[in-house]
Amino acid sequence: MNGKLNRPVQEIKNILIIDDNQSISNLLSRFLNLKKIEHTISNSGQNGLNLIRQNKFDAILLDLNMPDFSGYDIIDSLEKEGRLKDENIFIFTASSIEKIVEENMLKRGIISCIKKPIRVDELLKLLGI
Repeated sequence: MNGKLNRPVQEIKNILIIDDNQSISNLLSRFLNLKKIEHTISNSGQNGLNLIRQNKFDAILLDLNMPDFSGYDIIDSLEKEGRLKDENIFIFTASSIEKIVEENMLKRGIISCIKKPIRVDELLKLLGI
């Protein structure tokens, strides 16, 4: 986790988690439930994109590497629609991400890049929860 925010984020009350790994989604869900933070989980990239289009979330936790429709695909789609910088997207990934790719994501409007394994306490601190 780089531990830095690309831009300020207002109070977070509603989070979308997009990750094909149900174990990670369930872990995050348990912690968000304890903090009484409303959240939605999508284990599919395409479904996650549809949820973003249909709803407003205070923060989106987006896994980059998913089969079929990846986090990269979601970012590209939102950018083409002119919506990327309107969303508070925190990307996370288990694979190593090159520094130049991370910097490019931040320039495009991503809030922060987080490396897995995720320390939930650090994530919640980063989100201001």
